[in-house]
Amino acid sequence: MGTLWTNGKIYTMQSEGHEVEAVYTENGFIRALGSEEDIRQKHNIEEIVDLHNGVMFPGFVDSHMHLIGHGETLLRLDLSQMTSKEEVLNAITSKADKLPEGQWIFGEGWNENLWMDRDVITKKELDAAVPHHPVLLKRICRHAMVVNSFAFKQANIDESTPDPAGGLIEKDEYGMLNGLLKDKAQDLMVDALPSISSHYLEEALSKGIESCWENGLVGGHTEDLSYYGNFNKTYNAFKQTINGHHKKFRAHLLVHHEVIHDWKDEGHQFLGGNEFIEFGAMKIFADGALGGRTALLSYPYADDPSTDGVSIHTQEKLNELVEKARSLHLPIAVHTIGDQAFENVVNAIKAHPSVKSRRDRLIHAQILREELIDEIKDLPLILDIQPRFVASDFPWVIDRLGEENMKYNYAWKTLLDRGIPCAGGSDAPIEPINPLWGIHAAVTRTNPLDPKKTVHIPEEKLSMYEAISLFTKGSAYACHHEDDRGVIKEGFTADFTVLEKDPFEEDPDELLEKIVSMTIVDETIVFKKK
Repeated sequence: MGTLWTNGKIYTMQSEGHEVEAVYTENGFIRALGSEEDIRQKHNIEEIVDLHNGVMFPGFVDSHMHLIGHGETLLRLDLSQMTSKEEVLNAITSKADKLPEGQWIFGEGWNENLWMDRDVITKKELDAAVPHHPVLLKRICRHAMVVNSFAFKQANIDESTPDPAGGLIEKDEYGMLNGLLKDKAQDLMVDALPSISSHYLEEALSKGIESCWENGLVGGHTEDLSYYGNFNKTYNAFKQTINGHHKKFRAHLLVHHEVIHDWKDEGHQFLGGNEFIEFGAMKIFADGALGGRTALLSYPYADDPSTDGVSIHTQEKLNELVEKARSLHLPIAVHTIGDQAFENVVNAIKAHPSVKSRRDRLIHAQILREELIDEIKDLPLILDIQPRFVASDFPWVIDRLGEENMKYNYAWKTLLDRGIPCAGGSDAPIEPINPLWGIHAAVTRTNPLDPKKTVHIPEEKLSMYEAISLFTKGSAYACHHEDDRGVIKEGFTADFTVLEKDPFEEDPDELLEKIVSMTIVDETIVFKKK
């Protein structure tokens, strides 16, 4: 007894343009596909789902996100769309008016590149706006935060506090704290925050998953396990939310190296867990981000030649971390934005190759050089790319890096043409969770907010099939599920995304509208547009 899915256009993604008339599912798996008549004759159909002329795909999966962090943006002040410093300061002032004195104020996603003057917020400005509350505002990249004096006092940070390894406590020209903490320096502030409750984590996860469903996502590869108290507390929140509250979602959990011993001590293993929550690679950060000039480059920043970025780990330490992963029979998943960080990670991989044919993951990989692309062609790895970075980073990234260094940056088409596997993600909450926006950026290379619709590096545009493959077949390959997820095929999971419009036939700008009509996980409709 199973379900017949029919009366729509069904793209299997097995190959470009491959369609079927109907799909039959049973016990959470695809059992048959082909003509409706043939399926009706051969199978005992209990339920029929009318697609109402919708367009069905394999379920979209985000290959790199922070699910709890995304949920937090739905609970906290969302600063990501604010277009001036004044708007941000007004928002936190308004929030303070509703809270008792001394209570923390958190904001997510400020981005000075959206502001006219592009001057970042300072401690002095926060002190003037909110003097009686500790304030912590995370930058859109999450590699920098700005805090006020009240927060510094809570964390016992002052002008004499040394920069931690891999981090920077910024000071002004007079040697005084200016409020900015970058990369590992942020940990000094995080350690001073009030304890996060399990209820809060479950609430953030619930909000995050519901948002994913609404945007057509059936799953995500997410990295959250080291930021919210301890490993077990966070892992238990996933289990309670997804299993306990029956919120079906394919959560593939990357395990940060700082909690890898907790993970090991609990007896976990690679791909262990269940059909909805499983463990993936060991996560490492090799550098920072372009916004705060902490991405590690092989050359000085064009708009600030005094720096070439921040190396989170020395080469020796990076090698040790990769060796640790191998001792646990794990692949690695490494944040590498700058080309020098990428090169350092490749060197570490060559020193300690992957085990048991388990593919490593290099995350972001947007700043490259031709020789680095050639160097990774024969390595067992995949690149987790975020196509939406094109919409967010251009044109300011050209000034930051220099026109002469741009040829192999954000080079998605070059990577695919040279046979390097890629998966598509959002890095939410850094970018919007909507995979259709990522697909739009991949095929148009434009910013939807740009009235001129400037196309950035047009030769790197992807076809619609290539772009959708990033979020279906690519994400499945990244987590070693290419044999049971990512396409519509017999024996594969019954996870589907149904759209109101056909991306292969409509103008790509239609992807920017709310066109998800249904999201199906494990044969269960978890979202249906009203």
